[in-house]
Amino acid sequence: MPHPIMFEDDDPVLARLRTIALAFPDATEQVAHGRPTFRCGKQFGVYGGGVKGGHNSYPAGLLFKADPAEQQALEQDPRFWVPAYYGAYGWLGLDLAVKPDWSEVVELLDASYRQIAPKRALARLDAGEGPTG
Repeated sequence: MPHPIMFEDDDPVLARLRTIALAFPDATEQVAHGRPTFRCGKQFGVYGGGVKGGHNSYPAGLLFKADPAEQQALEQDPRFWVPAYYGAYGWLGLDLAVKPDWSEVVELLDASYRQIAPKRALARLDAGEGPTG
């Protein structure tokens, strides 16, 4: 049985996130487990998620693979949470429903993308191809 779709395609927050995520070299979008995921081979972003146990859900949340050097500091910030299923692999979540700083979103996705993208895509990113704040 397929997962139910857990987003609205006309969601303005998702539209803004798509613009950012799909600006990374070779980035694609794929629906997985009912949610939009952003990939360059591997996932570097997911729209929507929750905390293990289902007590807190963030339908407009961004899940991203945190930069290991920044993860501990981000975990101390109350805007971030450890998402169900992904948290054990270094991912964090940020609720985009609460007036996000889109420049920060670009930075978080950039750090996530850099951990999974192949060298050729990273070279294009470093040459100036990609999202802007």
